[in-house]
Amino acid sequence: MRTAFSPLQLTDPHLAEAERNLRACVHCGICTATCPTYVLLGDERDGPRGRIVLMQNMLENGTAPDPETVLHVDRCLSCLACRTACPSSVDYARLVDEARTHIQTTYRRPLGDKLLRWLIATVLPRPALVRAGLFVARLMGPLVSLLPGRLQHMARLGAHTQLSGPVSLPRAVLPNARRIALMPGCVQAAVAPDIDAAVARVLARRGIELVPLEGAGCCGAIVHHLGRSEDAKNWARRAIEAFERAGGAAAFEGVLITATGCSAHLKDLAHPFLDDPHWLPRAQAFSAGCRDFLELAEPIQREPRHLRVAWQAACSLQNGLKLAGKGEALLVAAGFDVAAIPEGHLCCGSAGSYSILQPDIAGALRERKLSNIALAQADIVASSNIGCLNHLAGPRVPPMVHVAELVDWVEGGPVPVALAKRVR
Repeated sequence: MRTAFSPLQLTDPHLAEAERNLRACVHCGICTATCPTYVLLGDERDGPRGRIVLMQNMLENGTAPDPETVLHVDRCLSCLACRTACPSSVDYARLVDEARTHIQTTYRRPLGDKLLRWLIATVLPRPALVRAGLFVARLMGPLVSLLPGRLQHMARLGAHTQLSGPVSLPRAVLPNARRIALMPGCVQAAVAPDIDAAVARVLARRGIELVPLEGAGCCGAIVHHLGRSEDAKNWARRAIEAFERAGGAAAFEGVLITATGCSAHLKDLAHPFLDDPHWLPRAQAFSAGCRDFLELAEPIQREPRHLRVAWQAACSLQNGLKLAGKGEALLVAAGFDVAAIPEGHLCCGSAGSYSILQPDIAGALRERKLSNIALAQADIVASSNIGCLNHLAGPRVPPMVHVAELVDWVEGGPVPVALAKRVR
């Protein structure tokens, strides 16, 4: 593609990177078949190729975008299936991230939309506020129906989400253990703390000790995808400083967070600091040490369990971390019969806060995913990301379980909560 950015605009390293990716795009359209919103809606503006044109015009003009552009950019899930499919290696993430930041700083959203986004950015990154919000949602009960639009949907989600208390993290007592710093995360810490405990036990059996990273919090992915770049950088700085205070690379082999959506974000943490010479090298050092559970958990061969597991590889795992195959291999080695989910490349609709902001599209994608899961005829559905697990769970679905909980169970750990009522 030809571009028309001014020399002054291209002094911004983020815009310069976006411009390089725009030039790489040849508009072949191969990406459209992999885009969930295009497959669902059939609108060119809701596919990567159409959005790229809209984003280019917006970024070149440098002014506030029109509502139509905002609508179609907002509908993007950031699943990045388009990036995986692209034969020209266009890094779509660089375009949509810059577009969202531009919208956040230049576009005046309707008050209700603005308040909802503020609420998401304030509550979801903080486990204590998540727990409080879930408690309030349960108390409201029938009053939830009186709330307007998406706020009602958010409250309903909260009322049906399991609330869990804190869980002590098992510590490996090994003389020569490899030490990994564990970030606490946000939503998962409030609704599914058992996942971190299962990860700790699985890795302890492999000679790896997880050490909680004191002072770190949310990875910043939630606010990053809202276009709140300064908020995202603040969460990143907090994590980097916590890692450095704890001894950094001299004390730890790396740093881990157990949700793959967060893990993919942390591995790309240097990008927001391209224009900050003080923080860029620190962010690069931090992201270089980031590890994912599936990189650390070596498969151990076990006896067959005679349970069929549908493997829901999260988009972050497929298109960000490129580790979907490792998750399947881990389950197979654990003795499970692993079934592929038809259309496994299509997002389930969770996508962080997307299911709150775009409930109709997210709901349609959920139904499509559940129909495909049913075709797999599985006893259990396994995933690696808390967003997928929460979004897909329900009475018509097999138990949704994190892959670490399944492996931990096979290796002698407790029965996963989601299976406790169904496994004898």
